[in-house]
Amino acid sequence: MQMPLLPDIHDPQESARARAEELRRLLEHHNRMYYVLDAPEVTDADYDALFRELQAIEEQHPGLVTPESPTQRVGGSALDKFAPLPHRLPMLSLENATNEEEIREFDQRVKKILALPAEAEVGYVCEPKMDGLAVELVYENGVLAVASTRGDGLTGEDVTANIRTIRSLPLRLSGKAAPHLLEVRGEVYLSLEAFQHINREKEENGEPPFANPRNAAAGSLRQLDPRITARRPLSVFCYAPGVGEGTSFDSQQEFFAFIGAKGLPVNPLVRQVTGIEAAVAYYREMQERRESLPYEIDGTVIKVDSYALQRELGEKSRSPRWAIACKFPPRQAETVVEDIVPSVGRTGVITPVAHLRPVVVSGVTVARATLHNWDEIAAKDIRIGDAVLVERAGDVIPAVVRVLTEKRTGRELPLPPPQTCPECGSEVVRIADEVAVRCMGLSCPPQIRESIIHFASRNAMDIEGLGEKFIEQLLSLGLVHNVADIYRLTRDDFMRFERMGDKLAGNLLAAIDNSKQRELGRFIFALGIRHVGERTAKTLAQSYGSLENLEQATIEELTGIRDIGATVAQSIRTFFDNRDNVAVVRRLQEAGVAPTAEEKRVGGRLSGKSFVFTGGLARFTRDQARRIVEDEGGHVVGSVSRKTDYVVAGEEPGSKLDKARELGVAVLSEAQFSELVQKTD
Repeated sequence: MQMPLLPDIHDPQESARARAEELRRLLEHHNRMYYVLDAPEVTDADYDALFRELQAIEEQHPGLVTPESPTQRVGGSALDKFAPLPHRLPMLSLENATNEEEIREFDQRVKKILALPAEAEVGYVCEPKMDGLAVELVYENGVLAVASTRGDGLTGEDVTANIRTIRSLPLRLSGKAAPHLLEVRGEVYLSLEAFQHINREKEENGEPPFANPRNAAAGSLRQLDPRITARRPLSVFCYAPGVGEGTSFDSQQEFFAFIGAKGLPVNPLVRQVTGIEAAVAYYREMQERRESLPYEIDGTVIKVDSYALQRELGEKSRSPRWAIACKFPPRQAETVVEDIVPSVGRTGVITPVAHLRPVVVSGVTVARATLHNWDEIAAKDIRIGDAVLVERAGDVIPAVVRVLTEKRTGRELPLPPPQTCPECGSEVVRIADEVAVRCMGLSCPPQIRESIIHFASRNAMDIEGLGEKFIEQLLSLGLVHNVADIYRLTRDDFMRFERMGDKLAGNLLAAIDNSKQRELGRFIFALGIRHVGERTAKTLAQSYGSLENLEQATIEELTGIRDIGATVAQSIRTFFDNRDNVAVVRRLQEAGVAPTAEEKRVGGRLSGKSFVFTGGLARFTRDQARRIVEDEGGHVVGSVSRKTDYVVAGEEPGSKLDKARELGVAVLSEAQFSELVQKTD
């Protein structure tokens, strides 16, 4: 009898395959421990090392790349639109109960249809009702094949690429035995922490914030570019089966146990109970715990546990008879806007905040509510003295839902946008296409910390050793009030710091002194002019040659420079029109800060050539590569067009590589780029 051939363990390809499979298993395990169970077993550095090892194997052996590999969570180009995707089994909606009596009426209907006596106790499964977006996940032979939104219940939208970015969701089910087909329904949601972080970023960028975590989750999941979705930490809890082949379940609880063992996330607050009074008690408990949960829930869901009883109970046209959604009372209350006070954030955005007559909402006393921006005030017509409805919906600071205009007396006062900053008195600006009103003053107290951190950073003035901890101490001791004060610090000032030695103080003073001769482009970038990044700052330095020339530049002159549009030009002009900013610049110059002029090399190796970089580089940092190009007369741009000369593709290149191939733009590997820039003239 011929023995079966065993894989050659000395075969490099087979060895790589085995190691790649082991790494994928380990990475998915650690994803589950971190994102689902909140019990990480390895450090971030250890996880990253495993991930990089898998990346290296897949790069060396492209044939080993699989769709369910953790390295493939974000891939492909942005979509033009979402394709429709029918559900094999309709995704029904649930009937609502709005109070405990209606929950008990649901139990009576269940027992009546099942012909059970009134005193009988039905077995139920209770779950928190997540305030998110319903999706369907389809696993074929254990691998995530496709995912869709609920849509109209019959047909959803194909959001597979975006669903794959959710770290808590396995791309391959755990265990060896996987059903041929497993459809799982779930709810995609955004944690309150992630929601607040996204909204802070949006407001700082002058964009309207999301109204609540559900809108944020829906907006994130329906991004046409999955790389944007990947930057928003979505999560998911699975709660119901769809069609399945190769497996069956007798109860909801059995289904939860099965999918949990397969690595799918199940809400740990799910509970099996007996009798409707236990379900009512669960509803009360979740209502009490609602404010302390890290995500939004708006009720509970009660389901008959037995699938045999579910089939007997059947369904109505759009909802099952065996489940009900138990909604919590609205978290709203009526109060009065006693004042509207502008608040300046760390990036200069001025946000109107309503000071309210204190009112209790869901057990919490509310005295303030964010109004976001003056467009929001105008849209809702909010005035000082108005009676309003407020709610706590996914944010630390509550929001005004609407004005009770029927209660107006005629004494209410509208608040126009401010003309000057309430903190420093500088004139405020509103840049075209933004909703935010901003203070752009270098000496504005709420912005000082961020402006000094930026000014001292490596790509700006590069003041070595002056990090955030030391800057915090400078501010707390009242030693600096703007960036110019850095150059007036003394050894005695630094010796007031905690654990400061004479040598370290000397090193800091030397680093400050050395920074006085930085290139003009770096100095312009260090000033923190809105919309002026490193490349734009360098372009301005090469075009004007001195800060004095730039200060006098008109919008018409600025917009005539390549890559500088109307928005950037207006931002530059606004910065130098601010007398306080010019005063700080003069103080810098008086302190000996004398940036060196930059001349653009003419006739360099790369003169007139434009480059786009995509993916990670191994031999250079992005900043080094950009400087090489610019020092040789070329320039680096952010997007690919027919005018682009070269696209340099590093590790994991994005859609820019696809665009280059589509337009016929020359594509260089990192090695080819290195060879190009090292050629002699």
